Amino acid sequence: MGWKVKSSPAAAPGDKLRFPPSSAARSRMKLWLVPATTTVLLWTCVLQLTAVGDTWGPRVLKGWPSCLTPHEEASAARPHPLAVDKAALALPPKRIYRNNGYLMVSCNGGLNQMRAAICDMVVIARYLNVTLVVPELDKTSFWNDPSEFQDIFDVEHFITSLRGEVRILRELPPRVKRRVELGMFHSMPPISWSDISYYQNQILPLIRKYKVLHLNRTDARLANNGLPIEIQKLRCRVNYASLKFTPQIEELGKRVIRILRQNGPFLVLHLRYEMDMLAFSGCTQGCSTEEAEELTRMRYAYPWWKEKVIDSDLKRKDGLCPLTPEETALVLRALDIDRSMQIYIAAGEIYGGKRRMASLTSAYPNVVRKETLLEPSDLMFFQNHSSQMAALDYLVSLESDIFVPTYDGNMAKVVEGHRRFMGYKKTVLLDRKLIVELVDRYTNGSLLWDEFSSLIKVAHAKRMGSASKRMVIPDRPKEEDYFYANPQECLQDRDFLQTS
Repeated sequence: MGWKVKSSPAAAPGDKLRFPPSSAARSRMKLWLVPATTTVLLWTCVLQLTAVGDTWGPRVLKGWPSCLTPHEEASAARPHPLAVDKAALALPPKRIYRNNGYLMVSCNGGLNQMRAAICDMVVIARYLNVTLVVPELDKTSFWNDPSEFQDIFDVEHFITSLRGEVRILRELPPRVKRRVELGMFHSMPPISWSDISYYQNQILPLIRKYKVLHLNRTDARLANNGLPIEIQKLRCRVNYASLKFTPQIEELGKRVIRILRQNGPFLVLHLRYEMDMLAFSGCTQGCSTEEAEELTRMRYAYPWWKEKVIDSDLKRKDGLCPLTPEETALVLRALDIDRSMQIYIAAGEIYGGKRRMASLTSAYPNVVRKETLLEPSDLMFFQNHSSQMAALDYLVSLESDIFVPTYDGNMAKVVEGHRRFMGYKKTVLLDRKLIVELVDRYTNGSLLWDEFSSLIKVAHAKRMGSASKRMVIPDRPKEEDYFYANPQECLQDRDFLQTS
């Protein structure tokens, strides 16, 4: 170590060894530096490894120091077969394909119209081999709901559950995003009720040309019928497996269902008698003159509601109006729905309030809604977010013992199809044209109650959401059965829900 010993030729046995004056100090300094340096280096390594992330840090700390042999350490490092991440196993392998470009979509309408549209857009992106950007939801319609996709749906589950079919991004890559900001993209509404060949022959060339295509309308842009079975099954898979609501919405929905179940069976009544529906449809049965005028003014105020001059009486007789609360009460009684049954109202604010609900609440005193079952604090974050409120109603509707929609709007149709998929749960599909005729005959005294009730029962005996074939009307897709109301291709074999 460089120590030098000086000794005289006549050194006595008791003489001490002599060091150079500085060697003791150097020795002490070196002895102190060795552990200090080692400590600093070790802590630096630990901090660096911990900073790598949660995956490495804990494993390093738990495994150091080790008394195991190298072979034992290698065995210990391997995870136990039962400890494999189940979520990772459930993920399908990513589908590898040459990306033809990017598809951006802006959905329009209410929650369930957008839900069906999202399913269609996933299918289109899949068969055009493009990358889909998470859809933008409608924020400009009557409801003015500012909710983003991730406020309603579990966006991570949406992306990962479909990775075996199509690449989905939360937003465009930076380079592509800059192109869009500079206006280097194409925006258009696709033609309604188109088959997949339209998208392959007309839309795909535009994506290849512009690299980014924005579809600014998405409602009913894919045909109900005449599509390959793989496309129909993918629509179902997106709808029933990939479009899950956020954990917050799911948990609150489960709480409402638990509260209802504690009190016995319940019927969900989708009473589509809100102000916007009446204004849009022009249906004013039972409204005062002032109310009818208010509804007409609203209809004219919204330019995208195309039909302006409407004959309410004629439309009602054709079965094109939502049933009123008074008509609904008569129908439920005629169908022998027990008076003690809980009636959950899946709807917004009923136009006319308590006055219009009086007949229904008199016939069925256990009328409830989410606002009466939950505390105000539970719904605080859902206020002014109509789509999130509609998501709660959707969940409760799926789990109800009976589902009764009073109008065949988007929620009625999508819930009907979902309940078919869940095992043909009872859904009463009301024949409104016949009902208004029978109601008028009963109210004017030309039909006795027993006759009225019997005719209602007979008319609806086969309208309970059981298995049936979708009605196809060539060249008139608006009048045929909606795919999402009766996805018959998906109701036998459910293996398609598994990852492919």
